[in-house]
Amino acid sequence: MEAHLQWFLRMSIGTTHSTALTTPALLVGIDLHYETENRLMWNERERRIEERELVYEISWIPELSTWRRFLRAQRSK
Repeated sequence: MEAHLQWFLRMSIGTTHSTALTTPALLVGIDLHYETENRLMWNERERRIEERELVYEISWIPELSTWRRFLRAQRSK
């Protein structure tokens, strides 16, 4: 249950961040792209391994001089 709660919190933070970046003035100078990864993950509910497609938002934070990576979406393949 704790892992599920952590995932939910990460997604909530990501959604809040995405909403804040919809203003065009904030997007100037931001390097933003998406990456997709296919991974085998354990499905606790069904007690089996399944392939999942994970979509990450990758962006550069100029104030911190670092990249950040948020899980934006996932689905079963």
